[in-house]
Amino acid sequence: MARKVMKTAKSPFELMPQQKSVHICMCGLSKNQPFCDGTHKTIQDEPENEIFEYDQEGRRTKIG
Repeated sequence: MARKVMKTAKSPFELMPQQKSVHICMCGLSKNQPFCDGTHKTIQDEPENEIFEYDQEGRRTKIG
C-alpha cells in the first residue's frame, strides 16, 4: 500500500561521527532510504508554499 509522507527539508541530514560522513534523506525521494542518493537536487526549485506529489519515475505534480 502506498503512503504519503510530508517532508519539508530540501537537503540531507549529515551524520559526521563516523570515519566517512553519512547523509540521511530528508526530502523523502531517495530510492536508497534512509540514505541520500542525491534526488533532493531535483526539488531545489520548488516554491515554498506549494505542495507537490512525486510518482515512481520522479515526475512532479502540484496538488496544493
